Amino acid sequence: MAKHGKKYLEAAKLLDENKEYTPEEAVSLAKKMSYAKFDETVELHIRLGLDPRNANQQVRGVTLLPHGLGKQVRVLVFAQGEAEKAAKEAGADVVGGDDLVQKVNDGWLEFDTAIATPDMMGKVGKLGKVLGRKGLMPNPKSGTVVAANNLGQAIKDARKGRLEFKLDKAAIIHVPVGKVSFEENKLAENVTAVVDAVVKAKPSGAKGQYIKTASLNTTQGAGIKLDLKQTLSVSGAQ
Repeated sequence: MAKHGKKYLEAAKLLDENKEYTPEEAVSLAKKMSYAKFDETVELHIRLGLDPRNANQQVRGVTLLPHGLGKQVRVLVFAQGEAEKAAKEAGADVVGGDDLVQKVNDGWLEFDTAIATPDMMGKVGKLGKVLGRKGLMPNPKSGTVVAANNLGQAIKDARKGRLEFKLDKAAIIHVPVGKVSFEENKLAENVTAVVDAVVKAKPSGAKGQYIKTASLNTTQGAGIKLDLKQTLSVSGAQ
């Protein structure tokens, strides 16, 4: 069993482990329990009643957090020709074609999200081993493979707080929803936006209870159980 320091244990005294909290209560408590000297990330963890081994029980999606993640998002775009020009004009941090593909293949990963035009995917697809491990591979389903005339909106969305989520091998979705320094209502709204998106991404093969449990915590803090009924109600997902 993991050993925790004095600050963690002191903060954890504020938590009632037998209680399930509304999103607003959980956010408020998470902020009170935060003891780190840095601006901790607030994380949401959702356990689903799915078997990740089944192809028809996979969950993957994207949502726009209404209040972003509290960090500068570095956007890379794989494009060439007129699309490359459009991406630069739209404010992408790094844009390029063959040379950029090679640079990334050599191990350069100084960016937070990658977007590609369809004509570049034949080349970008070769970066699967490099980008896949980092969750950075452009994908049509997540809105990161877009036509040249949609690059401006895609880049804008990435900067605003575009968040991808995916079911892991333990049937859990782990996502950041903001920083401790955020106002409580903004964090709560980010939480409900993610829950709503996960509910809408429910796969056809899902059986029984879809969302089993949900919890909130800061980077170094204890998990706070969310009241599922209240959480789903607030998100409008019931």
